[in-house]
Amino acid sequence: MDDLALTAYLRRINSPGPARAADPAPAEAVRADADGIRTLHQAHLLTVPFENLSIHLGEDISLDESGLLDKIVTRRRGGFCYELNGAFALLLEALGARVERLSAKVNGASGLAPPFDHLALVVHATDGSGPWLADVGFGDHTTFPLHFDDRAEQADPGGVFRLADTSDGDIEVRRNGELLYVAERRDRALADFAPTCWWQQTWPQSHFRQSTICSLLTPDGRISLSGRTLIRTRGAARIEEELLTDEAVLTAYSEYFGITLDRVPQVT
Repeated sequence: MDDLALTAYLRRINSPGPARAADPAPAEAVRADADGIRTLHQAHLLTVPFENLSIHLGEDISLDESGLLDKIVTRRRGGFCYELNGAFALLLEALGARVERLSAKVNGASGLAPPFDHLALVVHATDGSGPWLADVGFGDHTTFPLHFDDRAEQADPGGVFRLADTSDGDIEVRRNGELLYVAERRDRALADFAPTCWWQQTWPQSHFRQSTICSLLTPDGRISLSGRTLIRTRGAARIEEELLTDEAVLTAYSEYFGITLDRVPQVT
C-alpha cells in the first residue's frame, strides 16, 4: 500500500494521518502500537459495515490488494470477513505492524464449519505489546482487539471474551461462555482463503446466500439492515422497522451505512 492509499484508507475510517519515522509526527498521528491498534479497530467497526451485498448484486469479490482497497476505500463499501480483515491487515502492515492471517472454523447450529470459514488476524504491534487478536470481519464481535496470549476473561463492550487452547493446538474464542469460532495458529496467505470465499458466494446453502445483511457498530449499539428489516439495538433495547419500498431500502443503505446503490440486492 503506497502513501496515497494509506492516507485514503485512514480518511475512510475517520482516523488521523500516519506517523512517519523520518519526520516529527503530530501527537494525534496514528501508530501501530497497542493504543493505535485499539483506536483503528474501533474506528473500522464504526465506519466500514459488515455486509454481503455483492453476492446479491452479482458483483465479483476480489481478495487482491487493489480490489479490496477499491471496494472498501474508493467505493466506500463494506464486505464480509475475507474482505474486511483482509483489508485491515494491509492497513496495519502499512503502519509497520506484523500481521498473521488465521483460518478459523465458525461454530453454528450444526457444529464447527470447515477450515477457512472465517479469517481472523493476530497483530504484532510496533511497541512489542500483544500479540493481539483483531477481528473487524465477524459482524457482532469485540470492539477492541483481545490479547492473544491471555487466557483469563477479557472484558469488552461486546461482551466478556475468553481464549482457550485446544488439544489440537488451536485457539477457541468464546463470548459470555459461548463458543464463537476455533482459530488455527498457522499463518496463512490471503490467497489461501480464495476458494472458500468463492464457495461462500456460490454454494446455494451458504448462509451468506440466504439473505442480505448490512451491519455497523454505533457508539451506543448497532444498526443492521437484514433483508428489509432495519434493526437498531442500544443495550438491551431492540427496535425493528419493516421497510416497505425499494426507495426506503436504498435510502437506509445510504443514510445509515454510507452505501449508495442503484438497485436493491435480490436474493435468488
